[in-house]
Amino acid sequence: MSIVNRPSRVVSLLGGSIKPPINPCTHTSPRFVHPWTGETGTTGRVIVVGAGKMGLPLAVQFARHGWDVTAVDVNPAVVAAINEGRSHVAEEPGLAEGVAEAHAAGRLRSTTDAAAAAREADVAVLIVPVMLDDSSQPSYRYMDPAVDSIGAGIHEGLTVIFETTLPLGDTRGRFTPRMEAASGLKGDRDFFVAFSPERLYSGAVFDNLATYPKLVGGIGPESGRRAAAFYDSVVDAEVVAMSCAEAAEFSKLADTTYRDVNIALANDFARYADRVGVDIQEVIDAANSQPYSHIHQPGIGVGGHCIPVYPHLILSRAPDLEVIAISRRTNDAQVGNAIKALEAALGGLDDVPVLVLGMTYRENVKELAYSRALPLIERLSFHGAQVHAYDPLLDDAEIEHCCATPYHWGEPGPFRAIVTQTADALWTTLDFSLFPELRVVLDGRNSLRTVDLPDGVDYLGIGVQAGTRQRAQATPGAAPAASR
Repeated sequence: MSIVNRPSRVVSLLGGSIKPPINPCTHTSPRFVHPWTGETGTTGRVIVVGAGKMGLPLAVQFARHGWDVTAVDVNPAVVAAINEGRSHVAEEPGLAEGVAEAHAAGRLRSTTDAAAAAREADVAVLIVPVMLDDSSQPSYRYMDPAVDSIGAGIHEGLTVIFETTLPLGDTRGRFTPRMEAASGLKGDRDFFVAFSPERLYSGAVFDNLATYPKLVGGIGPESGRRAAAFYDSVVDAEVVAMSCAEAAEFSKLADTTYRDVNIALANDFARYADRVGVDIQEVIDAANSQPYSHIHQPGIGVGGHCIPVYPHLILSRAPDLEVIAISRRTNDAQVGNAIKALEAALGGLDDVPVLVLGMTYRENVKELAYSRALPLIERLSFHGAQVHAYDPLLDDAEIEHCCATPYHWGEPGPFRAIVTQTADALWTTLDFSLFPELRVVLDGRNSLRTVDLPDGVDYLGIGVQAGTRQRAQATPGAAPAASR
């Protein structure tokens, strides 16, 4: 056996770093029927309510598998683009081609009239966001109107499926009665209702649809059967027919909340690593070489539509679940911890020029939802810093809207501190000599752990110190992936 400085294989579930094989499509040419009742080998008419970053790829996926698809959206510009065969979502690989192909084949159209579309449909898939209000409670300002918009079109035989992540019990207890009241029909008798969580990752949606098992749970047996039959006709992964809608709802909440709790634990580990002078990346790699350990990565915080939101959907119904609540507070506190570290390193932040690199919640995804850059900029400004920012996905106006002064890549600057908020690989190419006043780099995702810095510039990682970083630089191997 050999002796190595780092495990040769690190098992980690972080960010999809373990990639199950993509399943080939084995669907045969379907037979179009209307009305559709879930018979194997048949397709019908489906509407997708919410033609956004996830809804539009779903519409394309359904059309590619022989369904007649209508994408419903409240934005007339989105509807017009789809009806011209164009995708308004630019960042998803393969989506523009998919929209053009499905439109040209006559299987994809769009409308703002949800009721009329539902009236002609066999299946309605709703995927509009449920976010949080100012008190971190579920906000239904998009979902309630979306449900109401199809109310007048609900008819006997229609199958309604929610893909939006919901608080436990909403499919049965909130939305089914709402649709029953609007239609005068009975759920799981006259029309059918199910929940099937989207399990998609921006930038890899079509691969995900051929990889991850599709979870489906109905409000009753026939609802579950029809929803499972629908997904069996459109996805190239296995379909898991769960016992009920609540089990399917809980599965998505458990999945994402697990990640939030895991990251919070990693952040606690990172704090302790700083205290004892040990490189947390070395510790995590070593721990994850044992197959039962799947420690995620620490970082400056957790952003995006999912991980910082869905734990609150559980807490809204079960506020006594302490581990979940503590984990949310732990991850949200990371920005404050970073501010304190900068203040200690610089002796204060008043009038200090600071450059924030990375504005979106994750590199390569143009989305600001719950991005930790926003509270980071707010807190830096509150403490008197002069905040500049750069993100390759945002223009000057978008950065100014986030209350920072735009920095232009490659230009010199007066910055005394640089903070990375995403792990964009571009940061590793930065010419630090452009900043002669630079004193501190706070590496919010530990993605610069092996990058050389000029003399006199201190490195602050998340559980990575200057001394342990230097040892990492001397060790062969790539830097570990940054957290999300």
